[in-house]
Order: sequence, then structure tokens, then C-alpha cells
Amino acid sequence: MHSAGDPAPPPPGGVLWSLAGDIRGLLMLPAALTLQVAHPAVGAGVDDHSVFRTDPWGRGERSLRSLQLWVYGGEAAAEEGRRLRKLHRTIRGTDTRGRRYHALTPANYAWVHATGFPVYQHASRYLVRPLTRAQERALYREWLQVGRVLGLRDEDMPPTIEDFWPYYRTMLADEVEATTVVRELLAVDAPVPPPDRGPLTLRVALRAAWPLLLPPLARFRRFITVGLMPPDAREAIGLDWTPRQERRLRRFGAVVRVIVPLLPERLRYLPRARAARAAWRAGRGRQG
Repeated sequence: MHSAGDPAPPPPGGVLWSLAGDIRGLLMLPAALTLQVAHPAVGAGVDDHSVFRTDPWGRGERSLRSLQLWVYGGEAAAEEGRRLRKLHRTIRGTDTRGRRYHALTPANYAWVHATGFPVYQHASRYLVRPLTRAQERALYREWLQVGRVLGLRDEDMPPTIEDFWPYYRTMLADEVEATTVVRELLAVDAPVPPPDRGPLTLRVALRAAWPLLLPPLARFRRFITVGLMPPDAREAIGLDWTPRQERRLRRFGAVVRVIVPLLPERLRYLPRARAARAAWRAGRGRQG
């Protein structure tokens, strides 16, 4: 139920509005997720309570739907934030360092959200274009607004981009590590069930071809996850990245930057983003 006091999602036409619904954002998500679970408490929570091993496609679909609501959901954004907080109330345990954790402890909850900003900032250089300083500041303000939608208090996150980077570097130095979940997400030989979403004929075809498709897909997922993770985060976790891989990523990014802008809007943007963009344009037209 919408409340008059609910925080609004980030503004239409902003930097995040352009990034989050673009299909290139799908390539950025694995890096952000992996950086999230590199925090011992977050990794332990996912290890103990998530269905990412048994239902990876369902979990991925639900996570993506949630992200789209935060940005493009309008009045539904705050309701989704409340739903997520309720979902995480029972997630608690002990992390790998012997510390008690709770998913909604502000430091843990804030880190899960915070990781999106440096990944968007870094990955955009390859897949979209380097953000200007003004765009980086705008993106951080908009990401803070998403945090409010998710129930973070202003004091839970660094208030400015200048405050964010010292916080981020401290987290890399003191907290992140190659947790069990990080290693599983980056493994190229981990068992992954075939996709169980989409038309029946497609699912049947994928199931038959899955033994051949999974190895190259797993290698690509690791490549794009490590490559689009900020280098300082990559180093803090202990992930190798060679000059040859960097050249491959730059070539891949150059191709993506040429092809994606040529796609029609129905292929370039995810459904909720596409609908929100159309509604926004229609509203501007009526105002004009």
C-alpha cells in the first residue's frame, strides 16, 4: 500500500534511469552480486539462506524484477522496499569470522546496496561510455535515493560521493574476501541446471543442448564478472586479471557500444523500463 511519506524512486531521465533498464545492465549485475557476497556476513547469509544453488534462474528473475521496481516502479517502488526488508528479517547466523550477523544490520544492508554504484561507474566505461564527473555525482545521488526506497537511513550510507570512496576503500581493506559464495559464483565447473523460464519449446531445446552450452557460458560469466568488477575490488578479493583479458574485454565492450544503440527500443530495454520510458515521454508530450 502506498503511503504519502514513501520515498520516491530516482527521477525519470536521470543517469540511473538510462543505465538500469538497458540490456547492458544485465552484464553488470554479476559483478555487483559477486562484490556483495565478498562481504563475510552477506556471503554467509546467501550461503545459509539463498536458493541460488537450487533455483538460480528463479532467483535471478526475482532479483531483476525487484531492481526494475526500485528504479521504474513509481508508487510500487517503496512497497517493494518494504517487501525486501520483511523478507530479510529472519536472515541471521554466524559468518566465516565467527561474528553474528543479521541481514538488516545497517552495515551489512548498506554494503549490499553500495556495491551497485562502483560497478555501474566502472562497467559503463566499457559497455556504454565513461561517465562525466557530473554524471557520477548524479548517479551517486540517485543511488542514495534508491537506498531510501529500500529502507536505508541517510546515516547508513556516505552522504556524498567524496565520502563514499574512503568508505569503499575501507570495506575493501577490512572486510571483503573470497567467500565460499564468491568462489561458487566464479567457478567454471559448478553444476548449473538448464534454464526453466520461457516458452516450452525453448526450454526443451536448451535442456538438450545444456551439456554443450554450459561450459562456454560459465567461462564467459566468469570473464565478464571479473572484468567488470572495479580493479581495486578485484584485487581485494584476490581475483586474477591479465593484460590479455583486459584487451579482450575492451574489444568486447567496443562491439557492445556499437551494436546496442542500434537496436529497437523493444530489444534494447527491459519491459518495465520500456513501459516507464514510454509513459514518461507521453507525459512530457501532454505537458508540452
